[in-house]
Amino acid sequence: MGAGHESTALKVSAKDDIVTGIYRGGSWAARHLPGVVAARLPELAARPLVAAARTQRAMVARHMRRALGPGASDRAIRRAVTGAYESYARYWVESFRLPDVGAAELTAGIDVPAYHHVEAGLERGNGVILALPHLGGWEWAGFWMATVNRLPITVVVEAIEPPELFDWFVRFRSDLGMNVVPLDKDAGGEVLAALGRNEIVCLLCDRDIGGGGIEADFLGERTTLPAGPALLGLRAEATVLPTAVYFRPGGGHLGVVRPPLDTARRGKLREDVSRVTQHLADDLGLLIRRAPEQWHMFQPNWPSDSA
Repeated sequence: MGAGHESTALKVSAKDDIVTGIYRGGSWAARHLPGVVAARLPELAARPLVAAARTQRAMVARHMRRALGPGASDRAIRRAVTGAYESYARYWVESFRLPDVGAAELTAGIDVPAYHHVEAGLERGNGVILALPHLGGWEWAGFWMATVNRLPITVVVEAIEPPELFDWFVRFRSDLGMNVVPLDKDAGGEVLAALGRNEIVCLLCDRDIGGGGIEADFLGERTTLPAGPALLGLRAEATVLPTAVYFRPGGGHLGVVRPPLDTARRGKLREDVSRVTQHLADDLGLLIRRAPEQWHMFQPNWPSDSA
């Protein structure tokens, strides 16, 4: 390897170490902050984050307009964009502090009025798929189900760079009682195995990360969404529940679980996958529109976003 390649490799390695160090340092700091300071930090951080993310905030504004509807004022869009960054900051601060949260506090901090859908799905057997948007504080709900309700939970996550950072996230979520599966060619088999054991699988599914998804009308515009929830639900005869976990304004969380999608076989597999995916897109739209300012969608997600 030439000197130029070695220099580039060293720079990339140093940058990766810095990124990983920032997350580790953020985790340590969040866990040691006084509770009052931690609660105020997301609000204080939101406006500087919005100001610094000039290109990204324009993309977030596009998504907020989709969620709020074409009649939303520019002021409402700006408020929602700031809210999205505040919500995302709250997600990280809260997630970093979760390892120190006890069972009583976990239970007191969440209300899931329609949790009976989860219980009914587990009683049916064949596992339960919680199909979620990138919204609110889903880590709290996952930790609550894993530690308080003693339910085995598998979460499928996007592999991120650098690998050291991804490994750190895997260990972090594993310490919260979750089985973490990277989104790769082996993910489908691992998820089917978990469903075969009648376990809960959490799939974030409002963004087609790998490409090659299923076309659907989503928030009033055509795009693609991951085929996984529908395909796995059909193949495993699992219960598929569109779900979201919202931050409550005064503190705590509200878990909203929609009724199960109709995953009965009606025709060819691809036709059934398309039908179920569209129903999922409709429910995800309802969940997002309930609190658009808590939707953490900062990347392009529709073909027109890249035009």
